[in-house]
Amino acid sequence: MVADAPCYTVVNELVGEYPSASDLRASLQKGSDEAKIDTLKKIIVSTINGNPQPTLLMPIIQYVLPSKNKQLKKLLHFYWEVCPKYDESGKLKQEMILVVNAIRNDLQHPNEYIRGATLRFLQKIAKDAELLEPLIPTCRSCLEHRHSYVRKNAVFAVYSIYREFENLIPDAPELMSTFLIAETDSTCKRNAFVFLAHCSMPKAVEYILSVYDSIPSLDEALQMAIIEVIRLDCKSESTHRSRYIRCIFELLNVSSHAVKYEAATTLTTLTQNPAAIKAAASCLVNLIVKESDNNVKLIVLDRLNNLRTRHGHVLDGLVMDVLPVLSSSTDIEVRRKAMSIILNMTSSRNVEEVVMYFKKQLQKTQEADFEKAPEYRQLLIQSIHVTAVKFSEVAASVVNSLMDFLGDANNPSALDVVAFVREVVEKFPALRPSITKHLVSTLPTIKSGKVFRGVLWILGEYVSDAPDIHATMQEVRKVLGEIPILAAEQRALDEAAGTVEADGETDEGVKATTRPKVLADGTYATETAYSTAGPSSVQSTKSKPPLRALILGGDFFTGAVLAVALTKLVLRFSELSQDQDALNGLRAEAMLIMASVIRVGQSKLVTVQIDEDSNERIMQCIQTLSELEDEKAVHDIFLRDSQTAYTRMLGAQEKRAAEAKAAESQKPAVVQVDDLLTFSQFSKKTNEDVIDDNEDVNRATGAGDVQEDFISNLSRISQLTGFSDPIYAEAYVKMHGFDIILDVLLVNQTANTLQNLCLDFATLGDLKIVERPAVYTIGPHGFQSIKATIKVSSTETGVIFGSILWEGPNLAESCVILNDIHIDIMDYIKPAYCNEAQFRSMWTEFEWENRVNVGNTSMSDPRDYLQLVMKATNMSCLTPEGALSGDCDFLSANMYARSLFGEDALANLSVERTETGTIIGHVRIRSKTQGIALSLGDRITMAQKDNKPIVA
Repeated sequence: MVADAPCYTVVNELVGEYPSASDLRASLQKGSDEAKIDTLKKIIVSTINGNPQPTLLMPIIQYVLPSKNKQLKKLLHFYWEVCPKYDESGKLKQEMILVVNAIRNDLQHPNEYIRGATLRFLQKIAKDAELLEPLIPTCRSCLEHRHSYVRKNAVFAVYSIYREFENLIPDAPELMSTFLIAETDSTCKRNAFVFLAHCSMPKAVEYILSVYDSIPSLDEALQMAIIEVIRLDCKSESTHRSRYIRCIFELLNVSSHAVKYEAATTLTTLTQNPAAIKAAASCLVNLIVKESDNNVKLIVLDRLNNLRTRHGHVLDGLVMDVLPVLSSSTDIEVRRKAMSIILNMTSSRNVEEVVMYFKKQLQKTQEADFEKAPEYRQLLIQSIHVTAVKFSEVAASVVNSLMDFLGDANNPSALDVVAFVREVVEKFPALRPSITKHLVSTLPTIKSGKVFRGVLWILGEYVSDAPDIHATMQEVRKVLGEIPILAAEQRALDEAAGTVEADGETDEGVKATTRPKVLADGTYATETAYSTAGPSSVQSTKSKPPLRALILGGDFFTGAVLAVALTKLVLRFSELSQDQDALNGLRAEAMLIMASVIRVGQSKLVTVQIDEDSNERIMQCIQTLSELEDEKAVHDIFLRDSQTAYTRMLGAQEKRAAEAKAAESQKPAVVQVDDLLTFSQFSKKTNEDVIDDNEDVNRATGAGDVQEDFISNLSRISQLTGFSDPIYAEAYVKMHGFDIILDVLLVNQTANTLQNLCLDFATLGDLKIVERPAVYTIGPHGFQSIKATIKVSSTETGVIFGSILWEGPNLAESCVILNDIHIDIMDYIKPAYCNEAQFRSMWTEFEWENRVNVGNTSMSDPRDYLQLVMKATNMSCLTPEGALSGDCDFLSANMYARSLFGEDALANLSVERTETGTIIGHVRIRSKTQGIALSLGDRITMAQKDNKPIVA
């Protein structure tokens, strides 16, 4: 008798009333082939669902088995697979003798489809030796059939029988070896070779050596099987390793992409020779360029990156071969992964060629028909940024080229250029004069306020010569237009009104209206129109200088940055020059510009009045310039503290990047004093890169994961019913990947037997019950453990609820409602990191925001509250530690987290410590979905109720 019954999928067929056994027998006896097909399907479903109906076995043999209908024969194979073949004593039923005889007849059938289908059926019943033994001779004879479909299924039928019962076909390896030599069909040869690979490795190796010279011309499937055998054989000490390596080298040049990928991967496990590693890498690069599927490109790029991490010094010379990957695909993920590999392979020997290629690609993105140009351009600019900072010899050659993109309509690209120029001008003092001159000349082409602010900060910090300061001031006047702004704009409006009057209109009939207008580059300007009874005159802003248009459009933050930059230039000129007249002229001009910005911001010409912060900042700059000889400490703040802070920020970024790189390269290893020492020289494996199947299985199944301790398991137990209920129930809730596993313990607290007990679950949110628990019977004071699996599809707060139904004494139905189980989304949210540009982009894009007010907490330190929020929400702090250091009553920090489903969660904390020692402020949470924002807000609110301070 078979020890372990096979497990099948339970199928629920929706029918009104299931036919009785007598009705099914009548349908089999008198029905047509179509009726027999429907009846047999019902019998199969009933058998799988646990109702085998053994009385129908003989009617099926009598009325269905003789049929020549091919669909009926196929269904019969399904039925023979699932029907009970043994009686209660474990002996084969007598009726199965008739079945075996019918199977033998099908194995000798003249139709090759019936023969092949029957041979495939034998593979599924290969655990029943009594059924198989009479069929062995017929099965062996099918190896000589004229049709390849029969032969290839006969090979795997013999393989299945030999694997389970070697004594039934003891000469199977010799038989298959002879078959393989004489066979001509590629599929049959591949199946036979797989048989030898798993059952007789020496004969498989012997076959490889016999066809060694013709391996590159064999069929693709057979080549893949040969590579697998080579990999398995080389796990032990093989005397044919050198021949295997030459064979794999030849397979790198075949036409099949799958074979080339497997050959390249296997070659790196067989040898660590630099020539072999380089050949495998070249093959992988060739695959990436020629393959059209982006998913395949990503997989091969991962393999190439793993190869590079182990053999970086060997592969650095192939960087020029990897560069064409950037243009082989338009997918930004492929390009980003390829760019990461290229940057890691770039060295001082090839950096000039790499940067030259980047610059050519950057020029191509300007073409109108270039696909995905903005994203690719931004990636190229960021890569040139990283390369130029790392290799100073190319910084001078690329910085001028990139500054031409400051006027790019794609705002992120222009911002990346500003960030690049700012870092280069700080790290390479020798390049400062040329960079600042180029920046001054590009001011008229800039359209974005953010780019203007970055350029003005650079000019204010690094323009250090008196002639350059004069040139900068002149160019700023050009991009700002006529000063004062308010008077010039009012004069333009008066001229427009005079033109209207000259056309015969009265002054009373003219009404001036102002409204914001979106320019072609996405920025705002003010449009003033005079509406009259006749034609109207429109004051256009398109012809205005760019900086003037931004200020008139309400961008007074840029006006404040302009004021600070002008103040720095004047202060620096006062230190460099003794010409008092020139200094007074510059100072008066700068103060006139600042006062003009404030006046226009307070006028009715703009739709948005100047904000209080910008107004206060500009007034501080005016006061500083008015007291030029008195406040030396203020001079140091303007001229030195800002640059010093930026230098420290760059240093902190470099330190964090170095620590992250060191953490990736050094894997922490915990070694105990009694651990065994492993000597690689005594190991059977010849190199450490050979793939270990056991390790792969442990990773895939999670067997190697650290088991949870008993205390953490107890914290996950939820009580579902009360202690006085007839049934006590509690559930252990475990998160496993994207599944929730409920292990429910039921206790019958009565002296009665509870029959047909059913545990019924339902869910709220993005939760789905995978399978419903079965029906149970629990004796008096008995226990029953039930498991249920629930699939999670998004990071939403979910609720699981349900009830327990059963039949008590006298078949009286009873019910107990279960307590709700709330799923904690913190198990799916993990801390993550993103740069400032990515954070700002997501903050603008995400539409759901939840604002949580700070209160109900006894904490007096803003940093303690920040730690509380980070701990409650599993978020990481993006604000550098240096920006949070020091003693201050204000704290503002950005936080970021990412879910297992790829969902982003952003948060901004802004708090203030009052005079009484309490903390006030708010936390703003943003995400793409409403559920995450609300759930994280609830977590913060609950954490605030606990007034215990954070213990480090």
